[in-house]
Amino acid sequence: MAQTKTVTASATKRPPRTLAGTLPTSADESRVHALKMYEAALRLMQEGKYEQAHVAFEKMLATSPADLAHSIRMYVNACMQQVAKRKTEFLSEEEHFDYAVSLLNNGHYEDAREEFRAILADNNSADYAFYGLAVLASMTGEAHTCLEHLTEAIRLNAKNRIQARSDSDFQDMADDPRFTELLYPES
Repeated sequence: MAQTKTVTASATKRPPRTLAGTLPTSADESRVHALKMYEAALRLMQEGKYEQAHVAFEKMLATSPADLAHSIRMYVNACMQQVAKRKTEFLSEEEHFDYAVSLLNNGHYEDAREEFRAILADNNSADYAFYGLAVLASMTGEAHTCLEHLTEAIRLNAKNRIQARSDSDFQDMADDPRFTELLYPES
């Protein structure tokens, strides 16, 4: 019969060993510090402070542990994308409006709302921005807001009334008598 040897685990936990011996305690302290910086930078991102988070992640990249470097680079890129997104510049109001409509069509409703409002901040008589906000409100089920924006769009440009009559984006509003009254006031 073969003899089996049982090994009992030692009750005391030994410190990890490396080729050079044991890990120095300063390495553990620097990792703890790096993790705290990492968490602080992530909090900045969650708060929408992308510029500050970008700076924090960039500082960490040079001194961070190797296992965090990939994640840090990923967050640096994410911060840069968010910063670039906020600094989009347009050559004309038409280009800005087209961008807002593309956001709306892709389901980025809050971003589209921000862009339509930015157009109105630059030009408070931009009937097409009110029309875009009306479409957005219709698509998100906000009937009262839709009617308010569409009323303003029609007040600024009567052609919007004709456009809205055949616009399929207002299909959810078709059964609302206020909508019908707004589009067909002479009936």
